[in-house]
Amino acid sequence: MKKDKANIKVMVGLSGGVDSAVALALLKEQGYNVEAAFMRNWDSLLNNDVSGNPTLHDPTCPQEVDFADAQNVAFALGIKLHRVDFVKEYWDNVFTYFLEEYAVGRTPNPDIFCNKYIKFDAFLKWALARGADYVATGHYAKLAREDGVLKLKKSADKNKDQTYFLSQLSKSQLEKSMFPLGDIPKTKVRAIAASLNLSPAKKKDSTGICFIGERHFRDFLKNYIPAQHGIIVDINTNKKIGTHSGVYYYTLGQRRGLGIGGLKDYPENKRWYVCKKDVVNNILYVANDDQDEHLKSDKISLTHVNFINEELPSGSRLNVKLRYRQKDLPATYVKDESGSYLVFPRSYYAVTPGQAAVFYDGDTCLGGAIIHDVFYKGKKVN
Repeated sequence: MKKDKANIKVMVGLSGGVDSAVALALLKEQGYNVEAAFMRNWDSLLNNDVSGNPTLHDPTCPQEVDFADAQNVAFALGIKLHRVDFVKEYWDNVFTYFLEEYAVGRTPNPDIFCNKYIKFDAFLKWALARGADYVATGHYAKLAREDGVLKLKKSADKNKDQTYFLSQLSKSQLEKSMFPLGDIPKTKVRAIAASLNLSPAKKKDSTGICFIGERHFRDFLKNYIPAQHGIIVDINTNKKIGTHSGVYYYTLGQRRGLGIGGLKDYPENKRWYVCKKDVVNNILYVANDDQDEHLKSDKISLTHVNFINEELPSGSRLNVKLRYRQKDLPATYVKDESGSYLVFPRSYYAVTPGQAAVFYDGDTCLGGAIIHDVFYKGKKVN
């Protein structure tokens, strides 16, 4: 027998943004017994850098602005609001990983591990311990049962779909989750917020690091990984053509902010693209053609492989998203004694170690992995 919705307790992660505010409003309207919680996962005023030294870097504390917005939403909807602290869990499981990946030259996506370890682990456990049956968030994603199997599906608003960021979740985590915005376009979400006079109705979407917010990224990273100036080298001629402020701060395929121009040996003045980072020798390699083979890949090795349901057998064809908002690309999943890989039917551009490779079958997100090494024509290129 199904439980009456009034007897189903849902704890909503209320961030202070418009999406979670509307998710909360919809669940209340649908008759669920809802409460909300604002997660404090980052010490905005004082943290230690990797050497253990205190570093003050956010005197304005935008997190408190978000909390005020969450309070306003909860008050307007007549919902009890909790404030819960996961600063240590975030530091240990998300931010430390983020720094370690940058320190070895990879470009991590902390939002994926924030979902895995904070929103759908620490927060889920906290909510269940307080009698909740489910947690809910404002993610644009859907859950559906097909032949009795719970599946994670892309949202109706494909431009906002966030299954990419949920790809490391387990089936057990999803069994206890709700995504009320899965069938609603973003424009309608804002319209609902406005109709209910919710304060975040016109608040812009957050685009910064999960729970840390929007910042000048390079300056922020310097608090934890000190800048080490080095040389920029043309990977095809091995000529020094410039200097950089630290290889950690660049991303494969990046063409802006390199400070390269007016080179007498390159009168055609083409754009330059980051194609390799040598962390050991502190050298940034670039190519002046976006079709250069050093920017191509036809195979990648994987770590943190996660299938939400059954793991696909080696040799299975699937689609993969290698960056958020990138279109789905065909690939073949291969697993042998040496590890797990994706093999591509053609070369793909600027595939970046540290980013997520997310697996799809049509609109179903099968899971995902982290890109470790990148290969082209049998050679490692990263």
